[in-house]
Amino acid sequence: MLLLAGVPVARACDDAFDCGPNASVSDGAVSVSYDSINPALVGGSGGGDLASYEYRLRSLCVLHDEAAGGCSGSDFRPCEEPPGRVVRYLVLQQRPIVRADGTLADGTASPLAPGTPVSTWTDVRAGCLDITDLNPPPSPEEVFRYFQTLPLPELTTRQQPPGQALVGLPVIFFTDSPTTQTFTVDIRGFAVDIAASVTGYAWDTGDGTVLTSTSPGAPYPAQTVTHDYASGTYTASLTTTWGATYSVDGGVPADVPGTTTTQGAPATFTVVQARTVLTNPYD
Repeated sequence: MLLLAGVPVARACDDAFDCGPNASVSDGAVSVSYDSINPALVGGSGGGDLASYEYRLRSLCVLHDEAAGGCSGSDFRPCEEPPGRVVRYLVLQQRPIVRADGTLADGTASPLAPGTPVSTWTDVRAGCLDITDLNPPPSPEEVFRYFQTLPLPELTTRQQPPGQALVGLPVIFFTDSPTTQTFTVDIRGFAVDIAASVTGYAWDTGDGTVLTSTSPGAPYPAQTVTHDYASGTYTASLTTTWGATYSVDGGVPADVPGTTTTQGAPATFTVVQARTVLTNPYD
């Protein structure tokens, strides 16, 4: 088994993986800079100066698809995979580039800018590669980006009394929509469980007031969120703040470093002024 060592500056991606952020992808393959390749991996073929070359990993399927417009079942070769490791059959390729001092691998000067390729890709070797360190578990920030895109519930605003309300009688607000939701997402081949829950409620009463709470409110007689209105027609809405915890491949849960919000359907109602009317009981 071949090992990629050192500090990776790109994350591995292949047919079986989605490329994570910071991966450098070209033509369906990941480009890995020379300082993330173990010198022992290239033997002597790199001329002893890794800064003279850039490297990339390619699957057999990608290579054959480029050459012949397709790949076959034999391109997907099994690899022994120890627990907790990611091992894939890949081809390591290299191509010479202009070095930082403006010279080529043979020491001659080049008119091209440093880092410019000066030849085509050639195979260094192929085999089962342990790419675990090139595809690390999702970071908290990466999970947060996914969390922001999840279809979280949009909580419905409910009010009492339903329909018309009366001046002098506080309107009660609450929601009975779900306040927790669990998702499982695939992030670069990792199964990430995200458990979202509401952390705050902001009730826009429609008259310029915003009521905040950490509970969803409750209907009469256990009401906790109320508001007094003058006569008129109002549209109230609820903005909900969500937080979450996450775990990767069934590991220990951790907090998602950030929150996101949803806004539910608004509720429109009329508040009227009750008036006393004297009547003749004999009429």
